[in-house]
Amino acid sequence: MGAAPPPALGAYAPVDKRSLVPGTVRIKDIVTVQGVRENQLVGYGLVVGLQGTGDSLRNSPFTQQSLQSMLDRMGVNTRANDPRSKNVAAVIVTAELPAFIGAGSRIDVSVSSLGDASSLMGGTLVMTPLYGADGDIYAVGQGPLAVTGFSAEGESERLSQGVPTTGRIPGGALVEREVPGHFNDTGRLSMELRNPDYETAIRVVDRINLYAKQRWGRPVAREEDLRTIHLEKPANVSPTRFMAELGELKVAPDQIARVVIDERTGTIVIGQNVQISTVAVTHGNLTVRVTELPSVSQPAPFSDGVTVATSETVIDATQEGGSFAFVGGTDLQTVVRGLNRIGLKPTGIIAILQAIKSAGALQADLVVQ
Repeated sequence: MGAAPPPALGAYAPVDKRSLVPGTVRIKDIVTVQGVRENQLVGYGLVVGLQGTGDSLRNSPFTQQSLQSMLDRMGVNTRANDPRSKNVAAVIVTAELPAFIGAGSRIDVSVSSLGDASSLMGGTLVMTPLYGADGDIYAVGQGPLAVTGFSAEGESERLSQGVPTTGRIPGGALVEREVPGHFNDTGRLSMELRNPDYETAIRVVDRINLYAKQRWGRPVAREEDLRTIHLEKPANVSPTRFMAELGELKVAPDQIARVVIDERTGTIVIGQNVQISTVAVTHGNLTVRVTELPSVSQPAPFSDGVTVATSETVIDATQEGGSFAFVGGTDLQTVVRGLNRIGLKPTGIIAILQAIKSAGALQADLVVQ
């Protein structure tokens, strides 16, 4: 016999009481609405007003060409001269255009140096068109930069903090064109989970339908897969009000058992559902120290010898730790308590988790960044 056909849009499964776990997370915080999205913008421009920290025009020919083109448009002819200004920097300007934003609204922009400028502090972005993926202009950016990093340099020392070659302009771009949205264009609304999961999708659907039966007398949600949830809006409710009511409902999202390790910073994040089968773990730290002690060898008096510099090598090897403990448990607290019992630093715990995964005792995904 063949598989049963999928249920039609109007068919809804009964609510599973086991999925109605009391939750504290709003649905609006774990889903997005299809057709409601941001759009990325990018542009190329010039930052002026720098205190000698801009691009060197000899090493950045694109900055010189852009400066000459801008001055030509303003009626200033500099083609016969060779400018050597250090107060101008070529930059890339990026921004995100929110959904349904209208012409005349303002958005924030980020500015990043493109040449060899050492700092953008004190600079002002000159009118820069921002383009979308289709090549059309959707906004124009201009204004003074807010730079948090700084850099100071002398003849023999340089001090820097943060990144002085990037900055932001709050409200620095004026929207010139509105991007048409697709919210409820076909009469059907759909949600998409930010972290796709089958169990979470079922919990969201059941929570919405339980509320909808009390509010409108019938279910309105149906799951399609682990990511997408389709909704049917009641006839007497606007789409905005409908999504606002459903977004305030609270659920308990399910979590995938996962351990995330960042070896560069020694960061370890262990999910709530991670379990470790009982294993015995021992770990010892071996430290080898090599010390070179310089010494001078002098010849005997009245001899033909030569004074030479020699060195004496001292090698010291020590091994610390070596604690032996059982690690394992059915909840996060037991796992963390077992790892802490060995008394290791984050680098040691990372090595142990990788070894436990290789042994098949870590019942979770191990993600190494």
